[in-house]
Amino acid sequence: MFMHIAIVGGGPAGAWAALKLARAGARVTVFDASHPREKPCGGGLTGRAVQLIVSELGTLPAPAVSIRAARFERETAAPAPPASVVDGDAATVRLDRHGVSPRSALVVVSRALFDRGLLDAAVNAGAMLVGERVVDVNIETGGARIRTRTDTYHADIVLGADGANSLVRRRVRAAFARHQLSLGAGYFVHGASSEDIAIRWVADPPGYLWSFPRPDHLAVGMCAESRDAPGIEALRRHSANWIAAAGLAPASVRFEPYAWPIPTLDVEDFDGLPLASDRWMLLGDAAGLVDPLTREGIYYALLSAEMAAAAIGSGERNPAAAYRTHVADAVVPELRRAAALKRGFFGSAFSRLIVQALEESEAIREVMSDLISGRQPYIGLRRRLLSTGHLGLALKVITRGWGLAHGY
Repeated sequence: MFMHIAIVGGGPAGAWAALKLARAGARVTVFDASHPREKPCGGGLTGRAVQLIVSELGTLPAPAVSIRAARFERETAAPAPPASVVDGDAATVRLDRHGVSPRSALVVVSRALFDRGLLDAAVNAGAMLVGERVVDVNIETGGARIRTRTDTYHADIVLGADGANSLVRRRVRAAFARHQLSLGAGYFVHGASSEDIAIRWVADPPGYLWSFPRPDHLAVGMCAESRDAPGIEALRRHSANWIAAAGLAPASVRFEPYAWPIPTLDVEDFDGLPLASDRWMLLGDAAGLVDPLTREGIYYALLSAEMAAAAIGSGERNPAAAYRTHVADAVVPELRRAAALKRGFFGSAFSRLIVQALEESEAIREVMSDLISGRQPYIGLRRRLLSTGHLGLALKVITRGWGLAHGY
């Protein structure tokens, strides 16, 4: 393989594509000036994401917290401290029933260490890192021209792995519209950690609060679709109020604010999704490949990177078409189903039903654990819920909560 592949963005999608391509013998240049940085997100790696990484590297490239349990809180009239939470307000799902291994349902990492570890692995495999920000990308007849503040580079193909605000996406198609984005905002809480995650449904604005424990701090925040979100400061207030009310951290901690856009596509957005053409491909968040329900994107970043690298390395005359086909067959159907479910997911009726179901049924708790890990796809979820033996609860969740249909 003698092509020169330029990758804009050195996060999980860009670093993983660079690693795969460099190991296959390609000439790879990664452009990223952001490292080291702490990415504003939960930092959760699902079991299937861990499996992808461990199968290639033998281990995770950064320390991780293996999550013991997930606490799901329904919205109530006012947040209540844990001591006064009454039955029906929250339910806990064990996630460690498969042990601390690549089969764990969920681990949480520092994105500064994890992302840099993946990028270092790519560089060690032969990729070149240019620690500069790309200021322009032009697609030309014979390839792509990538310009930084100090130099210009030419490549046969450019991969856009530069996130929700992707410059590559803006140059080859168009930026995400406001309705296609969510906003996540909150705090890195330094001086606190845990072995559990917590999720709290919020009906106004429709969204959820999360607390994810990284090795040396908590990532706490709230996510809501941009068309509903009241603004960064309001989301941070929700986060701070929850931290105090739920006793997530002691008073001595230090808060570091963050905010970030997250692609959150509707069902119809997946029709004609711009993924690739002759000289460019979009990966991960830049392509919109994020779960519209949970906003989990690391697995899809890694998976799309593998698909792009495989298409480029296959020797096919049209790798862009091969990449589009791989994503359309293996990724889009699952994300489309998640998009169909999200409209009923954040209502107070659903949160009440799902917490009740989780409290009363071990089988439904196992379904939720498998959803978190990626072992249970949205395809077939309806059938799995109905097979739990708790038909009445499952039907309530299906018909009144998600409104699942068509085999979802």
